[in-house]
Amino acid sequence: MTMTLTTTRISPDWPCQVKNPGSYDWERSAAKWLRELVPARYASYPALIRHPVLLARHAQIQVQHEIRVARTALQTARADLPALGLPESVIEHTIKLYAAEVGQLQHIARSVRAVTQALVDHTHSR
Repeated sequence: MTMTLTTTRISPDWPCQVKNPGSYDWERSAAKWLRELVPARYASYPALIRHPVLLARHAQIQVQHEIRVARTALQTARADLPALGLPESVIEHTIKLYAAEVGQLQHIARSVRAVTQALVDHTHSR
């Protein structure tokens, strides 16, 4: 008899570092992943340790702020960077970097929302 392991995620945005909801130890994997998204000092806050859904909420806020920072950096780069004496090639590279970062952060934000929803659903089903 052969057992097939499934790796289906609940959404395309589900992070690969987090086990599927309902699987063994999935909340722990979610909390570990979420802790990587917030400043390190938050990892020791008892409320965030005990309540992964609270940690998820904070991660959502953190990522949204990072998106705003990256967008601001992108929107102001062409006007601000020449005054720093940077060559045009560096400015263009930096603009591409900021644009890529905004896209990556938007993907992370969708992943955090998916994990948050799963944690909320799990909390309500207890």
